[in-house]
Amino acid sequence: MMGEAVPISSSAIRLDADALNAFMAEAFPHSVPGSRGHVVSVVPGHIQARLDPDVKALRPGGLISGPTQMGFADMAAYALVLAHIGPVAMAVTSALNYQFLRPCRPGPLFAEAHMLRLGKRLAVMDIRIWTDNAGRPVGQANVTYAIP
Repeated sequence: MMGEAVPISSSAIRLDADALNAFMAEAFPHSVPGSRGHVVSVVPGHIQARLDPDVKALRPGGLISGPTQMGFADMAAYALVLAHIGPVAMAVTSALNYQFLRPCRPGPLFAEAHMLRLGKRLAVMDIRIWTDNAGRPVGQANVTYAIP
């Protein structure tokens, strides 16, 4: 019927990669372009993202810092939620648990985000971060978002 709200679902997307990247640029106008990463692909229940960190993201020892990795995981989770609910700027992180699995050497970071549960008020996701080998992640996050 006309006028009925379409329920959110993890089996249908509302924003593709281009729309998500455009929304993020608009929602975070004071960020340096690319500093948060960008969405590479979107399919129902899943996104892939990439971040090309600069030298400011390095910690002593020449490794990519924990805050950089966690921020990237959070961006991937936010993008995954928005891909399924649409451009809702005030969806917010309510929990983020990050496991450092191995040293994160400098270079491009990649993320795969999978929707574990998408409800009316909460979304729960699994995010894997890696550098040069998807089979050897450098970190893993469980992220929960509150949906307004």
